[in-house]
Amino acid sequence: MITVTDLAKSFGDVEALKGISFEAPDGCITGLLGPNGAGKTTALRILYTVLKPDRGTAEIDGVDVVVDPIGAKRSLGALPDSKGLYPRLTSRENIRYFGRLQGMKQAVLENRIDELVDLLDMREIEDRRTEGFSTGERMKVSIARALVHRPQTILLDEPTSGLDVMSTRAMRTFIRRLRDEGHAILFSSHVMQEVAALCEHMVIISRGRVVATGSPDELRRQTGEPELEDAFVAAIGTAEGLG
Repeated sequence: MITVTDLAKSFGDVEALKGISFEAPDGCITGLLGPNGAGKTTALRILYTVLKPDRGTAEIDGVDVVVDPIGAKRSLGALPDSKGLYPRLTSRENIRYFGRLQGMKQAVLENRIDELVDLLDMREIEDRRTEGFSTGERMKVSIARALVHRPQTILLDEPTSGLDVMSTRAMRTFIRRLRDEGHAILFSSHVMQEVAALCEHMVIISRGRVVATGSPDELRRQTGEPELEDAFVAAIGTAEGLG
C-alpha cells in the first residue's frame, strides 16, 4: 500500500507539489493522472526515493521513504519512464544484477529468474544481449527486473508506451494478474484508453495539487461527463479555473 500525506516539493521558485495526499491500496490498480507539468513525475521520484520532499510523508507498506529508503525499496518494484537496460548484458544478467542489489541469495534468485522468464514468455531472449531489443522485449526485461524481489507494491510509469496491440493486451493481462495476487499498483499513463481499461481508482493531479479522486464512474458523476476523457479534462479545467 502507498500512503502519501501532504507531500510538497519545490525546485527554486517552482512549486512542483503543493501538499498532495492520496492512497493506493493493495489489490487495486490506482491511476495517477495529470497533464504535463502537473507534478506526477516529481511524486513518483519521491516514491522511488530518488527525491526527498520538502514537507509531508510518503510510505510504502508502512515504511517512510525518507526515514528508511532501503526498507521502502525492499517492498517496491518500480518501472520508471526511462526503462534503460544495460545493453551489453543479457536479459538474465540484467535481471540477476537487480536481484543481487536486493540482496537475494543465489539459488533463490536463479529460481525467481526462471519463473519470470516463463511468466513473461522470455525464453527466446533470456540469453541474448538486450542491445537491439524491440520495445516489447525491453519492456519484458524491465518488468522482470522490477519484480525479481517479489515486491508488494509496484509503480508503473507508462508501461505500454511504444508497444504494439498484442503486446499491450499482454501487458494489461499481466497487470491485472498482479492486482489479483493482491499487489498495490500505481499506474501512470497519458493514454486514457489504458486508464479506462485498467484502473479501478484514479488520482488526478494538476498544478501540484490533487484535484479529483475516485473510480472512473465516480469521476464521471462528479463532472457530469459521460466519457472518462471528458471527465478528466473537466477536472483539470475546473482546477485551472480556480488558479
